[in-house]
Amino acid sequence: MPEFGALVDGYYRFRAGDYAAQKRRYDNLDHDGQHPPVMVISCCDSRVDPATIFDTVPGQMFALRNVANLVPPYQPDQRLHGASAAIEFAVVDLKVRHVVVMGHGKCGGITASLKGEDRGVAGPSFIDDWMTIIKQGRDRIVERAATDPALDAQRELEHEAIRISLQNLRTFPYVAEREAEGSLKLHGCWFAIADGELHVMDDDSGAFGPA
Repeated sequence: MPEFGALVDGYYRFRAGDYAAQKRRYDNLDHDGQHPPVMVISCCDSRVDPATIFDTVPGQMFALRNVANLVPPYQPDQRLHGASAAIEFAVVDLKVRHVVVMGHGKCGGITASLKGEDRGVAGPSFIDDWMTIIKQGRDRIVERAATDPALDAQRELEHEAIRISLQNLRTFPYVAEREAEGSLKLHGCWFAIADGELHVMDDDSGAFGPA
């Protein structure tokens, strides 16, 4: 299987190219640690790497990637919360000044949500449980689509998932506190794979338009 070998070949190109060109930056990051001003929460889809889309350099962005770029609500219980842990670390420890939730077109998680039950494996499914984060939004859009054949339910739910995730971010007390005092700003974005266009959410209307 040559796929891992291709990754190693890529590492050698990186080591001889970008790493060598930015050696001073890497040395500073090693010595001083990371202080990224921005956290990006995006999908783990292989087509939408946020570092590539935003053309960032090492140390500029703290990234959390998961299925359908979702943020769960604040739930301080004894269960395991990988996404919430990353948000806590970014906001409390790294003190990021911006959190960006970035969705994208043709999202597989959103497609699975629209299909309904049994989105993952038969029986207990991590995917099924995860996608309940947007169940209420999904149900509203499915109901609208039933009476409006022209509605693009896929895109509507991709946008709604971003809005829901932003709402859920505000249930974290340290996020709400920092946003209220003006030291943290939340943003919603959506990336169209087909044309490479980034859309930004208007804070007041919740609508998305080209950046």
